[in-house]
Amino acid sequence: MTFAREPRLVPVQIKHLRPTQLTVGLREVAQKREEWRTRAMEDKAEYLGKHLIPVVLGPKGKPYIIDHHHLARALHEEGVEEVATTVVADLSVLEPEAFWIYLDNRAWMHLYNAAGERCDPKRLPKHVSEMADDPYRSLSGVLRRAGGFAKDTTPFSEFLWADYLRRRVKPDLLDSDPDKALADALSLAKGQEAAYLPGWCGPITSE
Repeated sequence: MTFAREPRLVPVQIKHLRPTQLTVGLREVAQKREEWRTRAMEDKAEYLGKHLIPVVLGPKGKPYIIDHHHLARALHEEGVEEVATTVVADLSVLEPEAFWIYLDNRAWMHLYNAAGERCDPKRLPKHVSEMADDPYRSLSGVLRRAGGFAKDTTPFSEFLWADYLRRRVKPDLLDSDPDKALADALSLAKGQEAAYLPGWCGPITSE
C-alpha cells in the first residue's frame, strides 16, 4: 500500500473511472455542463489541467474517484473521453472487503442512496453515468451558491446538507416551485437546528 507524497498525474478514460458514491445532483451536473460549453476551446485544456480528478487505485488497479464526481459526469455527458487524474493512494494490494473498509474509515466513499439510506458497497455504480439523481444534493448545491452555507473541507459536506433538507423540504416542491424550495432551504439553513452542519453561517441578526 503506497501513498503519493507528490501528485502523480495519470490520464484516464472517463469510462474506466469507478464512482465511490451512489448519487449526484443532476441539476448540478447540468450547470457544470453549461459552464463547460461556454468556455473557449483553449480555456478547456487549461480548465482540465486545474481540475484534476483525485483517485485511489483499488483491487486489480482500478481507479476509484474520491472527489469531483459531478465534474466527471458532466464531462462524460459532454463527450470528453479522457481526464487527468491524481493518484492519492495505491491500495491495489488490498482485498475488496479490506478496501471498502479502508475507504469508509477515511471518508473516501459515500454509501447513501437518494432516499438517504446506507447501502452495501456492492451497489456502487461501475460508471459515472450510472450514478442516480438525488435532487436534494442539487438543492444543497444551489443553497451553498446562494450563501446558505460556506464551502467546507468536511468530506461530503453537501450531502450532509442534502440529508438535512431531505427531512424538511417536501419533494414535490423541488419540481413544482424550485424558487420556493430554495427560499425554504435558506430559512432552514439559518436555524439553530442546522448549526451542527459543516459551513453553517449562523442566523441573520440585526443590531
